[in-house]
Amino acid sequence: MDPYAEPGGSWRPFWMVAGAFGLLLAWDLVLPGPDVPPLLWAAAVVAVLGIVGIGCLSARRVWTVRVDADGLAVGREQVPLRDVDAAALGEVGAGVDAGAPVLGGGWSLPRGRTGLPLRLVDGRTVLVPTRDPAALRAALLAGVGDASDRSPGTEGTLGP
Repeated sequence: MDPYAEPGGSWRPFWMVAGAFGLLLAWDLVLPGPDVPPLLWAAAVVAVLGIVGIGCLSARRVWTVRVDADGLAVGREQVPLRDVDAAALGEVGAGVDAGAPVLGGGWSLPRGRTGLPLRLVDGRTVLVPTRDPAALRAALLAGVGDASDRSPGTEGTLGP
């Protein structure tokens, strides 16, 4: 099975803010009048880029979706492929299942993502946040087919 990975976030906001700071600094140097003190520039750049950078990094860590031989992982939460109900996965499309918990944590789906309802063999349903439900569903179906031939391994983090 080919591993599937969908990054949870992008560094684009960080680089856009850094570019905006670069433009403001250039205007400050070129335009006549009193300059902004260098210490104020340094404090603003460190504070704002630090906050934006932490947000980008945490989004990548918390909402990254991976499907590989070990199972499905969203952030730190893992579901072994043998726990996925393949029959239900073959029938379902993308859409929100009211009341189902979001895999990876949080109260709701992150902005820009669709919830792929994933039924587990114990009857529970979880939502997998994804930008491309069709590709994730195909990767899960391929992985579940491969996982049926393996012996049981360690338990996932969802528990019974």
